[in-house]
Amino acid sequence: MRDLSKLRVCFLAGTLTPGGAERQLFYILQALRQAGATPQLLSLTQGEFWEEKIKNLDVRVTHVDAASRWKRLLRIIKELRKDRPDILQSQHFFTNAYVGVAARLLPLSGIGALRSNGTSEVNGSGPFGGWLNLRLPATIAANSQLAVQYAVAKGVTASRLYFLPNVVDTEWFQKSEDSGQRTAEPLTLIAAGRLTKEKRLDRFISILWRLHTVLGLNVRGLIVGSGRRTEDRRTELENQARDLGLFPNIVQFRGGVSDMRSVYHEAAVCVLTSDFEGTPNVLLEAMASGLPVVAARVGGVPEIVRHGQTGFLLEPNDLDGFVAALAELVKNSELRMEMGRRARTYVEQHHSLQRLPAYLSGLYQLALPAWRQALAASVQGTST
Repeated sequence: MRDLSKLRVCFLAGTLTPGGAERQLFYILQALRQAGATPQLLSLTQGEFWEEKIKNLDVRVTHVDAASRWKRLLRIIKELRKDRPDILQSQHFFTNAYVGVAARLLPLSGIGALRSNGTSEVNGSGPFGGWLNLRLPATIAANSQLAVQYAVAKGVTASRLYFLPNVVDTEWFQKSEDSGQRTAEPLTLIAAGRLTKEKRLDRFISILWRLHTVLGLNVRGLIVGSGRRTEDRRTELENQARDLGLFPNIVQFRGGVSDMRSVYHEAAVCVLTSDFEGTPNVLLEAMASGLPVVAARVGGVPEIVRHGQTGFLLEPNDLDGFVAALAELVKNSELRMEMGRRARTYVEQHHSLQRLPAYLSGLYQLALPAWRQALAASVQGTST
């Protein structure tokens, strides 16, 4: 394993809001600090959720936003020249182009990010922006194998791609004493995430209505999450639940919760109904907390949920399948307990925070040869 303490890594983040990519950034910075490295962070935003927590790791955070993309790039380069790192690493897909250009100009080893399933990020950046963000970084770290496959299909050389799985703090997220064994009613089903359209929490509400009203099961739903400009979406979901006779008693909205441990300990099953995902932090946290999962078979979800072992995987539109799987888990506490135990074990073995240094070491060993080659080519070009 490469000695991480000797590496100088600078990260570029597009936001520091309470999202999955930002939590993973915190974990990475924490792992590097614990290894003795001195990472730094450039951020396009200021004063958001993770900034103070990152500063508390003794990581310098510098705001580099500007009125235009070119001015933003110049500010990034200016900051990098003050304290030149070995590696410049993007944490968001939409900041990849800045990393790719800055790394070539200085030169440095540049690492881009590819999250979700790849498709949504590339398409969401427009045809030209998606092309630049996918191809400019010398190396790309993807958090799902599906995103790796997508990038290869789009013409990215496989040797430039590295699978960097999401991790979770398994010491922070622990099983409660009665995980999976809860018999007190109503049993709580939790859906957590930003209240955005692609999360399809309307499906969760419809599934809950069928479980409660059609099948007569004593369950309730807990929706946890907030985010920018989600007030209208929350109102839509509340109105849907109210029209079905579920709100406010059967469906509860908690908004954003900074410490999810107690929420997971309230729940018996974690439900995910999204149209697309990468490797959802919420599932890893729930599984670390000893919860079985019933989830849509999208993005990187099949990479972390073992169908019939740690939960159930259904097609996103298969509401009948969701209802049947959840009904089985609601009625069978032994099955919930066993699936929750397996889920916890899986996360410990593959996605624990303790494995992150080894994953990072592999990424940086891949990226640094690309930096050396770029430097050699630059020197050769100057001499000729």
